[in-house]
Amino acid sequence: MSTAVEDRDSRRLAWCVAHVLRHAPDHIALDLLGRLDGPTRKYLCRDEWLPASAVTLLLRHGSEADRHFIARNPRVVGRPLPGLPGPARYARRRTPPGLPPVLRAELGRDPADGALTTAELIGLLRRHGVRRPRVALDVLRLPYVLDPGELAAEHARQALPPGAVEALLLAAELPEETVGALLATPAAERDGRSWHRPAVRAVRMGRLTHEELVARVAPARHTLLLGHLPPGPGLRWTLPEQAGMRTAVTRALTPLGDDPRLWSELLRHAPGFAGPLPELVAAVVAGSPPGPPSPAAPAAAASGTGPDGALARAVRHLAPTAAEPVAGGVERELALASLAVPMETVQEDIRWVRDCLDRGLLTGADVVRHKLPACWALDEDHWLGEVDHPDRHDRPGAVLAARAEADRLFALALGEDPQAWWRVARTLPDFAGTLPHLLLRVTDGDSVSTRP
Repeated sequence: MSTAVEDRDSRRLAWCVAHVLRHAPDHIALDLLGRLDGPTRKYLCRDEWLPASAVTLLLRHGSEADRHFIARNPRVVGRPLPGLPGPARYARRRTPPGLPPVLRAELGRDPADGALTTAELIGLLRRHGVRRPRVALDVLRLPYVLDPGELAAEHARQALPPGAVEALLLAAELPEETVGALLATPAAERDGRSWHRPAVRAVRMGRLTHEELVARVAPARHTLLLGHLPPGPGLRWTLPEQAGMRTAVTRALTPLGDDPRLWSELLRHAPGFAGPLPELVAAVVAGSPPGPPSPAAPAAAASGTGPDGALARAVRHLAPTAAEPVAGGVERELALASLAVPMETVQEDIRWVRDCLDRGLLTGADVVRHKLPACWALDEDHWLGEVDHPDRHDRPGAVLAARAEADRLFALALGEDPQAWWRVARTLPDFAGTLPHLLLRVTDGDSVSTRP
C-alpha cells in the first residue's frame, strides 16, 4: 500500500471517528482515542468538527503532540485553547482609570502595597462581578493569593455572582474540584440573566466536558435548562455545543425511560431540588422523595423556570415523545427514497434535501436513518451544505433532530461496549449502507469493513 493511500485512509478514519465521538460517553471516547495510531490521531486533532468534549479529553489526557495540533486547528472555534485567542483579548483591554481609586477605597489600602488575600479578593469579586466578567478580570490582574479550598467554602456559604465565577474560570488556575464547586449554587437563589454563563464558559474553556458538567451543576433545574437553552444575545451555546449538552442531559435522564409518571415527578421536584440532576433522577426512579420542598419553588415559578415557564418547556423538549405522523403521502415516500439515490452533483442533492426539509416532507431524523452512506448521514455538511462557520447552520432544528436520533441509535445498538463502538468507527469509512444497517451488521458480528 502506498503512502498516499495510507494517508487518505487515516484522514477518512479521523473524519469518521470525529463524528462518532459526538455520540459517545466520555469513557467510550477515551477508549476510542487510545486506539488510534499516530497519523490518524494527528488528523483527528486537526478535524474541523472535533466536538468540544473530545477537545477537552485530548487536552487533559493526550500527548504534547495532541495539544500542539489542537492549538493550531483554526476550526476549533470558541474555545480559548493554547495558542488561540482567549483571555488575552480581555487582557488587552486597559484597566479603566477610575477603578484603582475605587479599589483603594474598598480595601482601605493601595493594592500595590501587597498581594490581595483570598478574603479581600472574594470581597472585590462579589462587588464587581455581578453581571459581566470584565471588571472582575481587571481585579484578577492585581497580585493576589488564592486558596481554592477557602474560595469553594465561601462560594458554598454565599454564591459568588456569575461574572465573578466566569472571570475566575478565565484567569485563575483552579483545580477541577474547585471548578465543579463554583458551578453549584443554592437552590433557593433566584436566577439572574447571566446564571448560565459560567457553565457555558467552563465547557468552552476546556475545564469540563458536557458529561462532567451535568454531574456537577447544581441545582438540577439549571442542568435541565442548559439542556434546552434558547438562543439569545450574549454568551450562549453554539449549535454543536447545544447538541452535545442535550446529549449529556438526555443520557442522565435515561433511567426515567418513557414512563410519564416519572417525568411528571421529575418536573414536580426539579424547581426546589438542591443537588445535581443525576441525584434527582436516582431519587425519582427509586421512588424516594427528594426531600421537603425548598423555598426555590416559588422563586423558580416567579422567574419563569417553574412548571409554567422555561423549565417545563425544557423538560418537554428533553422527554421522549411518540413519533408524529408526517404528512406528504407519495411525495414523502419519494423524498425518503431519494436519500438512497444521490443526485448527479452534491449541490443538487443538498438543494433537494433542504427543500424537502422546508416543506416538511423530511426531518433530520429521517436523514440519519435513510441517507446513504452512513458517514454522510452523520455529517450535516453533506445534506445541508457547507457553512462559513462550523458553530452554526441555517436549519438548527434539523441538525438537533439528526443528532438526537443518532444518539438514540448508537445508545440502543452499542450501549457501553467499547469494542462495538470501535468496530463502528473502523467500519464507517468504507460502509455503503445506512447507519441502522451499519449498527445491525456490527452488533450481529458481521462487519463488512475490509480494515484489519
